[in-house]
Amino acid sequence: MNPKRLIGFAAGLLAVGLITLIVRSHQPARQGATARKIAVVASIYPLYFFAERIGGDAADIYNITPAGAEPHDYEPTAQDLVRIEKSRLLIVNGGNLEAWVDRIRKNIDPHHPLVVTAGEGLTTQQVVEHGARLIDPHVWLSPPLAGRMVAAITRAFAQVDPAHAADYQSRGAALASDIDNLDTAYRRGLADCEDHTIITAHAAFGYLASAYHLDQLPIAGLSPDGEPSPKQLAEIAQFARRHHVQYIFFENLVSPKLAQTLATEVGAKTMILNPIEGLSAEEAAQGKTYLTEMKSNLANLRIALRCQS
Repeated sequence: MNPKRLIGFAAGLLAVGLITLIVRSHQPARQGATARKIAVVASIYPLYFFAERIGGDAADIYNITPAGAEPHDYEPTAQDLVRIEKSRLLIVNGGNLEAWVDRIRKNIDPHHPLVVTAGEGLTTQQVVEHGARLIDPHVWLSPPLAGRMVAAITRAFAQVDPAHAADYQSRGAALASDIDNLDTAYRRGLADCEDHTIITAHAAFGYLASAYHLDQLPIAGLSPDGEPSPKQLAEIAQFARRHHVQYIFFENLVSPKLAQTLATEVGAKTMILNPIEGLSAEEAAQGKTYLTEMKSNLANLRIALRCQS
């Protein structure tokens, strides 16, 4: 046999052996205490939070994106792939946020796990970035749309585990009620504001802005580590000066350098507006959740936009 082919064949056998070992190493964890629970995998933190609330003690939920990681460019590890293959339900957002989903679909049983795209039909906004139109995936930041995501996830739980369907529906309804209350708080809290434009670190808040009649002016595009051109930065600075913008928003998972530079240039302050793509380990330890961070976002928006109500 050709030496190069022999090496390639050996490498292939080694890869298969490693995957087999990984699978076997995970098998005991699915027995015993968690044997009666269904395994569910979520792609990003907001979906993990929704699934955890809906699944309750009947489900074992795993978030692929590690705490503190930025999900736009995250690629699942070999262990993640094993978890997905062994799960009953894979919950993804859609809107091209998870570029790896299509590759995985080609290599798993089309019916196991059930793949639910929680943002299907909701990712309707686009952002122009470097001359290309890209789908904005950040639908979970709009409470009305988040409520529809919760409904889709609740239906998926009931489909894969009909024996506990009533429990999933009850917990899903409770979560939907919390999100309805969040929507009410946003509508009331942003009803009477002096300003209506938010300058954000990246273009994550389009759906939230649409829901509450705000305008988003992002420094970067859909990817939070993108760099605006000098012309774009100058135009944003000009807008901020002309409209006496008092706050420039930055995020918790990416560098605040651009926002801070812009704020210094125009004489503004900086403040966090969290896209809630993930929580840091410290934030999770402090008991912060999707709901607490959405409420913090509202409080910061009210300060920045000088809201009266």
